[in-house]
Amino acid sequence: MPNSRKKLRYRDEYEEPFINIPVQKLTLYLLLFSLTILFISFSIGYIYTRFQEGANGVYIPPIFIANSILLLASSWTINLANKAYKADDTRRYQWALWGTFLLTLVFLGLQIIGWTMYFDAFIGANIGNGRNYLYAISGLHFAHVIGGLPFLLLFMYSAYFRMKEPVSVLVYFSDPNKLMRLQLLTVYWHFLDGLWLFLVGFFLLNMLW
Repeated sequence: MPNSRKKLRYRDEYEEPFINIPVQKLTLYLLLFSLTILFISFSIGYIYTRFQEGANGVYIPPIFIANSILLLASSWTINLANKAYKADDTRRYQWALWGTFLLTLVFLGLQIIGWTMYFDAFIGANIGNGRNYLYAISGLHFAHVIGGLPFLLLFMYSAYFRMKEPVSVLVYFSDPNKLMRLQLLTVYWHFLDGLWLFLVGFFLLNMLW
């Protein structure tokens, strides 16, 4: 009995909101804020280095621009997953999660191809100063996309292997904690998509200007 009270107290402390914001949400918001500052710092560093050297803007491989479409599509599919969850639509929920996963894998694969093309095919001296910044910034983004995949895979595992009977489906879709975690994952995904669009637009503007 004392052990159960101790366990309950620990759970309450973990889930207790901080300034009316659940701890998990607050953690995510702090992470996204930190990432925003980090990428802004890299962007400012690139501009400073470029103008110090009087160099042209770094060349953006076309595949980086095409990859933006994949990320936008993954944002759409993860939104579909949220709608399917709220509608208790198991099949659509499963397919939306699977679509998000596949689009993300294709994005990561094309990103590797883009780095290879950029390294092998483009003329280094004429690209202009900033190649290292492009690799660093896109590499950081790449790492954070990979960091989100385990959480997406957990949702996929639950959707395909734990939702086989009507009772398990009902319990799953009626769990507010699972809905909140799905929404947090969606916010993280949209953030990464928006960040990528910003980075592509940023380097394109620098290339043209």
